[in-house]
Amino acid sequence: MREKRDETIILRLSKTEKNRIYEKMLSMGIRSLSAYIRKMALDGYCLHLDLKDLQRMAYLLQMCSNNLNQYAKAANENGRVYAADMEDLQQRLDELIEIGRQILSRLADL
Repeated sequence: MREKRDETIILRLSKTEKNRIYEKMLSMGIRSLSAYIRKMALDGYCLHLDLKDLQRMAYLLQMCSNNLNQYAKAANENGRVYAADMEDLQQRLDELIEIGRQILSRLADL
């Protein structure tokens, strides 16, 4: 169950400070001022992760999974698998592995 948030803290800021807080909040992709201030006060930092590579990896994984299912179905029906199809699947898997390594490398730098 979610913890009830019923306590209030009043914070006085200058117009410049308020604008800087909003700029930082929006640059992190956070839309809730309350959530941003709570995160910064409790943890001292917010991370903005660019997940485009992860989305690409998920897409490729889905495509490989679909292709593998098609290859398995064809193998069960025909009793054979084509080398070109297997090479295509291998190339996609190699690309997935490389993207995974890049993502892990960038996460390790954080």
